Amino acid sequence: MTGARYWVELFQSQQRLGGGFLLNRRYVLTALHCLQGLTALDDRLDVVLEDGSRVAGQVCRRDKEADLALIMVLGTCDVRVSIPRAGVAHAGDAWHAPYRPARTEVHLRGEVDKGAAGYLCEGGAVIQALQLTAQQLLGDYSGYSGGPVVKGVPDDSDPVVVGILLEQAPDRAAADRASNVLFAATIGEAMRRFDHFEVEHLMEAVHPEGPSPSRGGQLEGRTIDAAAASAELWFQQIDDWAGRRILDPSQIAELKFAVAKTVIERQLGGETA
Repeated sequence: MTGARYWVELFQSQQRLGGGFLLNRRYVLTALHCLQGLTALDDRLDVVLEDGSRVAGQVCRRDKEADLALIMVLGTCDVRVSIPRAGVAHAGDAWHAPYRPARTEVHLRGEVDKGAAGYLCEGGAVIQALQLTAQQLLGDYSGYSGGPVVKGVPDDSDPVVVGILLEQAPDRAAADRASNVLFAATIGEAMRRFDHFEVEHLMEAVHPEGPSPSRGGQLEGRTIDAAAASAELWFQQIDDWAGRRILDPSQIAELKFAVAKTVIERQLGGETA
């Protein structure tokens, strides 16, 4: 069974910034507003895993309008946790949130009210988002943003991450409270928002004998598990190129995300909602 160790907390020195989760062993997705506490001009931070271990990270992409940010695990840090696959949620599905802002806080769970639909978020963009009802009536859900939305109930043998928590709907009868309706950007929306990585062609240029993850973003003829294994091999190859200074740092970062994105899109099965 895949445990819930894929969620993380983000720190800069001893200051807690917020939560996020591993899209894979190299990239963390979070809500951009969780990073408001970052020191000016410094995009380095610590990614703290569920077991308390820390790895260095760096903010590599921001989408202010959609309130999303992508963090790259730096160096050759060996993050070895089980990462659930990505997927799509529909109205009526059960959901839960394994991340909570403190051990004294409750775990959230509930039902998907509305599958992917256009939602005007506070950043100003219309994003594809899930509308969720939470069973827990907290009145204030701040602190949960950036955590993963997982389809099904806790302890499912095959968890599927379907979104990232971003916002809470206000209680129209009490302006100082939030209702138990939450909004989460879909994983497909996050992938589209970070879709401007255009370095897949370098795979063949640098290593023409290798398996290229280009060709429409799919590893042809591979199962999801095989694609993930192939991605790990690609990460190792890219690290080798980095050590030999074949590529510059910006190309290395984008190549790694091109590989990661390929696997996630394959898990979504063509459904990017």
